[in-house]
Amino acid sequence: FRDSEVVGYRVRDALLDRAEAGSSQNMDRLCFFVTVPLLLPAVLGLDFSYHSTEALENFLKAVNANYSSITRLHSIGKTVQGRDLWVLILGRFPANHIVGIPEFKYVANMHGDEVVGREMLLHLIDYLVTRYEDDAVVGQIINSTRIHILPSMNPDGFEASVPNCVFSNGRSNKNGYDLNRNFPDAFEANSAKIQPETQAVMDWMQSESFVLSANFHGGAMVASYPYDNSNKAISAKGVTPDQDVFIHLAKTYSFNANMSRSDSCDGVNTFEDGITNGFTWYPVQGGMQDYNYIWGQCFEITLEISCCKYPSASQLQNFWATNRPALIEYMKQVHLGVKGQVFDTKKKPIANAIVEVVGRSHICPYRTNQNGEYYLLLLPGNYTLNVTVPGSKSITLKLELPTERQLDSALKYDIVYPGTLFRAMSTLQTPFCPKVSSKSSNKATTPPLLTLFPLCLSAALLLTIF
Repeated sequence: FRDSEVVGYRVRDALLDRAEAGSSQNMDRLCFFVTVPLLLPAVLGLDFSYHSTEALENFLKAVNANYSSITRLHSIGKTVQGRDLWVLILGRFPANHIVGIPEFKYVANMHGDEVVGREMLLHLIDYLVTRYEDDAVVGQIINSTRIHILPSMNPDGFEASVPNCVFSNGRSNKNGYDLNRNFPDAFEANSAKIQPETQAVMDWMQSESFVLSANFHGGAMVASYPYDNSNKAISAKGVTPDQDVFIHLAKTYSFNANMSRSDSCDGVNTFEDGITNGFTWYPVQGGMQDYNYIWGQCFEITLEISCCKYPSASQLQNFWATNRPALIEYMKQVHLGVKGQVFDTKKKPIANAIVEVVGRSHICPYRTNQNGEYYLLLLPGNYTLNVTVPGSKSITLKLELPTERQLDSALKYDIVYPGTLFRAMSTLQTPFCPKVSSKSSNKATTPPLLTLFPLCLSAALLLTIF
């Protein structure tokens, strides 16, 4: 961006020199090039350097202005120091959710000193918007997916960071909290005061029906998947009911970014296939990916994409060349499995219906949104769906997902809930997930001691009633 500005000004100065020589044609061109620096980010693309928070904001605004038909820019909240958390949405219908189009997100820089992911997402934005009309793959992704990109979750931390491969004070937010230890935890108490950046992301997740996500870090080369935490009540430590899908997702990124062939960063931790279960690697209390999966109905993995947390800018072009194929392929995975709507016999969508796969019950049961939509990421195979409407009897449905699938859509499978099965059951306890509520803090505070956080009830036990 900065280099592009320099180029623009040099062109302008050259025209000024020639205009002074009396060329009316050059004077006409001058009127255009005086404003070139303002337009260059979206016209000539980004340079490979680190961009300040102000430069990042200017770039996003320029992209939104130049590609308004396929983008929407909005702030999901403010940091402790009052900086906006900018999210750019890309899609054929960027302003609103459309039934049947899944919501996808990328988040970077939640640790302010882990900076490569931040730049990768800026270059991804530039890549997508400039190739939308001419690249069939990019066009298909944007037309079939609503993509949300948050390049920096911790801009306060970024501005406080300095180049260092191991650690910088900018890792935490301005209040000194590690944002990837700041989310509610389903396995053990986490009473850390929820920070403004964390609350903004939680509110954002509540406002959208996200299906798939990834968040970017640095300091290792591995794709890590849930769970990040566990407890004695979980017999298989750290293993989710969707282990096969998470392994597939992690390998999709790892294989396409050559993580599976990378050497250990520290000479000790070597990851087979470039992937790891988070809890097996090391337990994380209050992590974002577990919160997404448990409370947000969104499959998220953590991508560690650089051994050095804040490497030289001279390496960014190589990072982009390595990660670009993986960034694209991973987005396509939002179309795995099955999607559809649950209707009553009058074809009215049923919100809040539980749609789960038998044998894959989640801690917080996955429910339909206000449009009656459900999205389940699944690999090819045979499954049984268990559908429950609160106050009514469950129904089960057989489902086959073929090996050959559409690249731009999951299998569409609408469900009509039979009217004959509706019956009042006043004594039935419907599976639920306790509401997460906490006030954020925008004042400098000292991280408090742990207190008890309520656990979600397991859907598996409650669904066996039927």
